[in-house]
Amino acid sequence: MGYFKAEYIWVDGTEPTPQLRSKTKIINDSEKSQDLPVWGFDGSSTNQADGGNSDCVLKPVFVCPDPMRAAGDKLVLCEVYNVDDTPHATNTRALLRGTHEKYKEREFWFGLEQEYTFLNGISNMPLGFFQARRQKKGFQMSENGMAPIDNILDQGPYYCSVGTGLAVGRPIAESHLEACLLANLQISGINAEVMPGQWEFQVGPLNPLEVSDQLLIARWLLERVAEDYNVAVSLDPKPADGDWNGAGCHTNFSTKEMRESYDACEEAAKALGETHRLHVRNYGRDIEKRLTGKHETCSYKEYKYGISDRTASVRIPWQVKRDGKGYIEDRRPNANCDPYVVTRLIVEAVS
Repeated sequence: MGYFKAEYIWVDGTEPTPQLRSKTKIINDSEKSQDLPVWGFDGSSTNQADGGNSDCVLKPVFVCPDPMRAAGDKLVLCEVYNVDDTPHATNTRALLRGTHEKYKEREFWFGLEQEYTFLNGISNMPLGFFQARRQKKGFQMSENGMAPIDNILDQGPYYCSVGTGLAVGRPIAESHLEACLLANLQISGINAEVMPGQWEFQVGPLNPLEVSDQLLIARWLLERVAEDYNVAVSLDPKPADGDWNGAGCHTNFSTKEMRESYDACEEAAKALGETHRLHVRNYGRDIEKRLTGKHETCSYKEYKYGISDRTASVRIPWQVKRDGKGYIEDRRPNANCDPYVVTRLIVEAVS
């Protein structure tokens, strides 16, 4: 009897930042020609139900090849439902579905830049801090774990770097990129980021639902690949205290009108300012630690946009101004943001 393995993946109810969960279902020959079946799980173990009424439902919404297993195996992203067939309270995708359908004629495209940090599995310190060549004084404990004292390392050499001690974690980032490509995800690229052990991958352009689904699958694959290296992945927006850039999820987007008119791009930037407080509250835990007005950010307390300005809340790329059309970049979302929430709020704000 033939079969394949289907890895069912979903977002749990952990607060303040949900995590991804998954489990494996064996699909045999008699089920292969059918849609992937609805499945269930114990919500009391994922912060999504209490023990007296613990059943939750998994409904497949996005399927792609599983690059970590054999040919024919699948990754299956699911929405979480209650047993009465209503979306679970933690199911933020369901809200985006409604918004996406309502404004579908605007033809939104999104490109997400997911920053992340590799952590040493033992010390919980950003990968490469011990290996760095210029250590001065040592480390101290902070709210987020180990943190450098008095700027032990300068952050300049690491961005888009090459070389031992600089491009720290490259084998993991490269393995993750290959896994995403084998999963047929629309990955646009990767690069080393400003802090040692910090990297970024980009997903898109895709519509709001597609880009959010694929970002979550890419996050799951990142965690899965890093397992094989005994390295942890952090989406903490400020993984090391001190004079270091944080980790964000810069969100590039356009509408059909923006791809034809610079005025539409500027109108969208202005519209995002009108709902700034709502966005900051929903763009990821500890956003105030990252949006300080330093390290290529605008303070969370204010809103501004500008051309080629990485100290702004929203950046209009220089070529967009030159070409008179294109897209804009919302620089506020954290690395730990919920992409379904971020894309929904942007669509609603500019529509």
